[in-house]
Amino acid sequence: MKGINYKNIFCLALVSLTLSAPALKADEKDLYDFMWLDPDKKVYVLQNKVHKKANTVYLNVGYGTGLTSTFQDTSLFHTNFGYYLTEEWAVEGLYTKYSNSDNDALANLKRLNGSIPFIRSTESNYGLIAKWSPFYGKINTFNKIFYFDWSFGLGLGKMNTKSNALSVANPLSANTYSNEKYTSVIAKTGLSFHATKNIHVGLDVIMNNYKAPGPTINGGAPASKMRTNTDAIVTVGVSF
Repeated sequence: MKGINYKNIFCLALVSLTLSAPALKADEKDLYDFMWLDPDKKVYVLQNKVHKKANTVYLNVGYGTGLTSTFQDTSLFHTNFGYYLTEEWAVEGLYTKYSNSDNDALANLKRLNGSIPFIRSTESNYGLIAKWSPFYGKINTFNKIFYFDWSFGLGLGKMNTKSNALSVANPLSANTYSNEKYTSVIAKTGLSFHATKNIHVGLDVIMNNYKAPGPTINGGAPASKMRTNTDAIVTVGVSF
């Protein structure tokens, strides 16, 4: 449906869920000191953790959208799998395959100015990250309690891309795309909602940060600079 920016809606929903979450704690046992109590008085708070993660394996598959490109619409298929060493730390491998198509912004630019912009599209990426899940909590809605975890990840990956960097600056040359490969630093954050003991639904934002040059001008490429490829993904997974 034209006129609706699904990328902005998806991001707004993810931010709203995060901001509206109740108080989160990572440990089951927490010790609080209250200034108004006697110095020797301490209050222990125990929050039972329903969904344990230590020594569990998980597998997720998902579908999402790319949030980076101005002149292309990007959809993607994503999968990740990992193992929780402790309740908070896991090792995760991930893979993403992209599908790119020219959007209305590119069509209008061609029609009005007769020009083609510089485009770098991501074809696929994969990587390995360390995943940290310091927060967990629960939401009571429609008289039902939903448990969730909030995690962060950091690691390294490989990106396969295509760009018209070699041809876009030459008006006499046909617009062609060349294959490229880059090493990326992967940063990830996500919410995982537990539907049952073994099934969960997730909302993830993944950023691949990499260094790459822009278009070739007068036979020479400009200096490389840091760039970011950002994806928003809905996943469904199992753990055991």
